[in-house]
Amino acid sequence: MKKITALILVTTTYLNVAYAQTDLDQWPLKKSPEEIGRKIAWHFIETPHPNFGKDTPPKVITYPESCTWYGALMFAGESGDEKLIKALAERFEPLFSSKTSMIPVPDHVDYAVFGSVPLELYRLTDQQRYYDLGIRIADKQWGPPEGPRVTPESHKFYEMGLTWQTRLWIDDMYMITALQAQAYRVTANETYINRAAKEMVFYLDELQKPNGLFYHAPDVPFFWGRGNGWMAAGMAELLRSLPKKNPYYKRIMEGYQLMMSSLLKHQSEEGTWRQLINDDASWPETSSTGMFAYAMITGVKNGWLDKTIYGPAARKAWLALISYIDDNDDIQNVCEGTNKKNNRQYYLDRKRITGDMHGQAPILWCAAAFLRD
Repeated sequence: MKKITALILVTTTYLNVAYAQTDLDQWPLKKSPEEIGRKIAWHFIETPHPNFGKDTPPKVITYPESCTWYGALMFAGESGDEKLIKALAERFEPLFSSKTSMIPVPDHVDYAVFGSVPLELYRLTDQQRYYDLGIRIADKQWGPPEGPRVTPESHKFYEMGLTWQTRLWIDDMYMITALQAQAYRVTANETYINRAAKEMVFYLDELQKPNGLFYHAPDVPFFWGRGNGWMAAGMAELLRSLPKKNPYYKRIMEGYQLMMSSLLKHQSEEGTWRQLINDDASWPETSSTGMFAYAMITGVKNGWLDKTIYGPAARKAWLALISYIDDNDDIQNVCEGTNKKNNRQYYLDRKRITGDMHGQAPILWCAAAFLRD
């Protein structure tokens, strides 16, 4: 009898441990997505418009702030926190009055992604002015090339049916898809999601390597962490709204699943990914870790990825990620803003920033994704 009791106890303990390692709903005290997401979102509201690396405030809303704002709104909606939604809307209010000049001109992917913020506010509040602003930016992204940033290539891409803002940096695949997917969500007009899907396939064909990862750009043969993170998060963001009947769906899903399988092989024992994903000499980087976690959480939740394999990886990534949050609710070990350069040492030497919105944003995306059905 004692042996049977001991066996039952061991088996029960094993099952409980296994459950804890794979479950995406049960969390240790003060480590749940709802608790962490709420802290990071309120910290964002209390933070003035950031301009990391510079001593002066930005002249316009920067893309890291846009992505963090969008994440805070997603989290507020998924958690049903009306007080938080109201506070995030109040933060936006001066952009309709005293600070209209801070709305970026959408003539570049880094500026156009701002449109995802008013579109999410429209989804949450049903206020027409948010819709009008966001849709205008989404349409501008695919409109005829216009403004000082237009190049000969802009016209070439426009004639191909792509956005004239195409530049074949993997960062683009979040900036473009987040905006166009949002436009589709609020209009149900498949023109928007078709745009994003066609663009994504173009980038997959041009930049994804046989190992599933992506060079930063065609002339930069390095698997930079956050760049790949933008791609991973962008595919997840697109696929969660892309109709399965869409002619691009299969190709994008294949690219996404190939990338996820490769990322599994490069996740550290701690749960993080590195500044250069496949380079053991590089350091654990949190913005990419959050973005990869978001892509995996979304895949598990939607049944695109095997829960028994990717559930533990996503959980491990989340617990590792939040261990880098300091007492001020700022995430540490965020790669500073990065241009592209065909030089390995350039990427290894990038500064590690604390509190940069590049790192705050994916924490909120993850928290929202965990709360989705």
